[in-house]
Amino acid sequence: MATKTISIDLEAYERLRQARLSTDESFSRVIKRAHWRQEPRTAAALLEALEGVPLPDAKMLERLDEAQRGDEIPEDTWRSG
Repeated sequence: MATKTISIDLEAYERLRQARLSTDESFSRVIKRAHWRQEPRTAAALLEALEGVPLPDAKMLERLDEAQRGDEIPEDTWRSG
């Protein structure tokens, strides 16, 4: 079987390594098992997907506004709570 050498960054390598079902599974097999999106991502596709999603009611929007008002800026913006 012919092969092709490719270069990937370390993050991609780790994802492939972690996706293996066993330590002896080849990366080729992992890639072949992957599910790849075939359709292009478009605004029309997004709008179509959102058609079935119910809009939030006034009470929900008020709860979201209240939660946002109570959200304080952290002392150290580089660390999460």
